[in-house]
Amino acid sequence: MPQQWDSAALFEFLVTRAGLPEDDLPATLDVTFEDIGLDSLAYLQLQSEVVESVGVELPADPPPGYTLADILAAVNREMAA
Repeated sequence: MPQQWDSAALFEFLVTRAGLPEDDLPATLDVTFEDIGLDSLAYLQLQSEVVESVGVELPADPPPGYTLADILAAVNREMAA
């Protein structure tokens, strides 16, 4: 299991699994799924991917303003625990 989940893994998911065009990848991680045009189904897919790949569960209902940076921080915090 990797020691940390990084933005490259998250961006790969967004492009290959969530259908975000590579040209639409954000320049910063301080954006929400909604900000980049992805819906709750894409978030559910991400939840499943994270559990399968690194064994960490994300919140079922992301808090308002839950950014990509928040997701990475939550995953890496749990992986380090």
